[in-house]
Amino acid sequence: MTAALGRIIIYTHKIEQMVAFYSKHFGYTLSCIEGDRILELKPKDNGIPILLHPASAKQKEGQVLVKLVFDVKDVPAFCEAARGNGLMFGTIFQADGYSFANTKDPSGNTVQVSSRAFMPL
Repeated sequence: MTAALGRIIIYTHKIEQMVAFYSKHFGYTLSCIEGDRILELKPKDNGIPILLHPASAKQKEGQVLVKLVFDVKDVPAFCEAARGNGLMFGTIFQADGYSFANTKDPSGNTVQVSSRAFMPL
């Protein structure tokens, strides 16, 4: 038996800022069920939904053990367009056949754009 990764949950104290960030910069749309405290962000096309869950008072935001990676064909072009929308990425790195760059979301989680998914096999 196998199972596919179906969604990511991010615990945050900044729900509204996170909705705005992932909607504006990555094209996600908000979906909510009345009475549910979890907000679902759905990708425009293929991709993994992001669930935003209110963090408890003692939960620390921002972590370094998991990174959200968004597949983009042209990393420099994406980073330039993001800069025009107020999102700054760090250095664009060249790896073996692909490039990538990192930024942080409003809760301090590392987010990456990468062309790895489009590299020739």
